[in-house]
This record gives sequence, C-alpha cells and structure tokens, in this order.
Amino acid sequence: MQGGSSGIGYGLKYQARCISDVKADTDHTSFLTGTLSLKEENEVHLLRLSSGGSELVCEGLFSHPNEIWDLASCPFDQRVFSTVFSTGESFGAAIWQIPEPYGQSNSSTLDCVASLDAHVGKINCVLWCPSGKSDKLISMDEQNLVLWSLDSSKKSAEVVSKESAGMRHSLSGGAWNPHDVNSVAATSESSIQFWDLRTMKNVNSIERAHVRNVDYNTKREHILVTADDESGIHIWDLRKAKVPVQELPGHTHWTWAVRCNPEYEELILSVGTDSAVNLWFASVSSEKEASERSAEASRQRVNPLLNSYTDYEDSVYGLAWSSREPWIFASLSYDGRVVIESVKPFLPRR
Repeated sequence: MQGGSSGIGYGLKYQARCISDVKADTDHTSFLTGTLSLKEENEVHLLRLSSGGSELVCEGLFSHPNEIWDLASCPFDQRVFSTVFSTGESFGAAIWQIPEPYGQSNSSTLDCVASLDAHVGKINCVLWCPSGKSDKLISMDEQNLVLWSLDSSKKSAEVVSKESAGMRHSLSGGAWNPHDVNSVAATSESSIQFWDLRTMKNVNSIERAHVRNVDYNTKREHILVTADDESGIHIWDLRKAKVPVQELPGHTHWTWAVRCNPEYEELILSVGTDSAVNLWFASVSSEKEASERSAEASRQRVNPLLNSYTDYEDSVYGLAWSSREPWIFASLSYDGRVVIESVKPFLPRR
C-alpha cells in the first residue's frame, strides 16, 4: 500500500540524520533530534507531541558545538542523552544533560556530563544499557568496542573494558540485547558479531555482507532484524541463524535503518535513501500459533508491506518508535524534516 502523509511535521534549521525516543519521559510522547551542519552552530531539539496529538511542539532548543552523527536518549533520565559528533577533522562522543529551566525562546547551553574519549578513529554509535537504571554504556568505533561506567553526579565516565574487533572487521553500529544485558550485536562489513560483555569477546557471528543496521525484537527473545544495503530486510532466529527465517523487500535504494515495535511484535519500520518509510507485518510465531491466526493476518503475511509513507523530499535516516505510545513513530529526513505518524489503522487484532 502506498500512502502520502497525514503526519505532523516539524522543520529543523539544518540538515539532520538522527532522532531518538525519550523513553524516560513517561508523561509525554517526546523525541530528541540533532542537526548536522559543518559551518553553523548545531542544535538539539526536544520535541513533544501535544496532549491532543495534533501538534509537535519544540519544548527545548539547545546549542551543540559540532555536527551530530548519532544521538541516543538515556533510558532512565529524560534530561540525559549521548551524541557522537564530528568537528570535520575528527570524531568525538559525549554525554550531555539538559539544563533546568529551559525553553525554546533562545538556545540554551547543554551541560557536558562526560566525554567518551577512549577512541582514536571514527566513532559510530553510543548504546545505553536497555535494562533498568544501569550506569553502563557502550561506545563503538570502526575497530573497538568500549564498555563505560557513567557517574553523572561526579560528571565522569570510566572505561571498564576495551576490546578490538580485529583489523579484518570494520564495525559500523550495533544494538544491545534487551533480553540479555551481557550481549551486544555489532555490525561490520562482512558479519554480525555477538559480543559477551563479561569477557569482552566475540562469541558468535552471522556471516553477512553489508549489514547497515540491526535491532532486536523486544517481545521475542531470539529474534533479530537486519537492514542490508542492497538486499532488503532479514529476520533471524538466533537459535538457528545460518539462514534468515524471513526476508522483506526493503527499499528501492539502500535500506538504512530498521526498528522493531516495542509492543506489537509483528510490526517493523524501515527507512531508506529512496525517501520512504515502510511499515511491515512480519510474523515470527511458531507454526501452531501461525495456524491459529485469522485470515486477515494470513493475507498480511503474504503482503508484508502494510504501508509506505512517501511524503519526503530527501533520504530518510532517522527513525524511532514511541515507547509511551507504541502506535506512534517519528522519522527524520536529511533535509531536517521531522514527521510524526500513527500506525493505529494497521495494529494487529488481539
């Protein structure tokens, strides 16, 4: 199904690539996004959906010293987030805190909680531990995985352990396993690597070329979803990971990111450089469960693309489900356009 957009839009001043759900804000549906301007002072915008769900409001505007390539909100403190940034010559990563009080009338300065300065090369991402109020986080560059312990009160981050992925592998990103806090999946040019954080060793891998992005299904313990540059989207059962259990077509150009819905296990979002956001229905149930599903669900599995949101004029790089209202998602195109959409018409019947 093809669709334009009935979504709610918001325009950033500059180009942008990343957006994050503010999971710790349990009172509002909120997102953080940051800009990517080499010449201008960059900005972080705190956006909230109005109580009526009809307007996206900028609740806070904050200056950021460099272009933002990755942004992730702290899962237990709504005022804290991480960024990976570039000066144009080198990369860095830091943890920031939003000052109080704040507002959108003029740009406020962020408080730097800690600098993640154990890297030399290009930093790809920072991952927050998904389980509870943990002080652990991970930063990843092309060669190394670094586990940190964060102390916000002392404004410090200490390296717990650091390990090289080896010269043959160029890490590009990853995801922390929500079912096992000691396990992280890391993507590289030729494989998906699974790291045990207790030993900081690569304990398993799936040989797969050009995996762009990865996400865990939060409702199914062994299910992993990957976005490949040229061959679409693959769903893996990690108990039998030699071949994917399902393949989805992806996008007409590169599939850039995938996100599993936090509540509805069958729903997957993807974005790509074809200026589209695709909503997929992907059943990963057992054969017995599948046989008991309705005829409607069976048709959805035959036609897994539920909707394609195409009201964009540039590549779409940023994507985030709302954890507070899991039928809502935010997307971000490179030209700085944020769009909020609802997938309520496509929710599986329960």
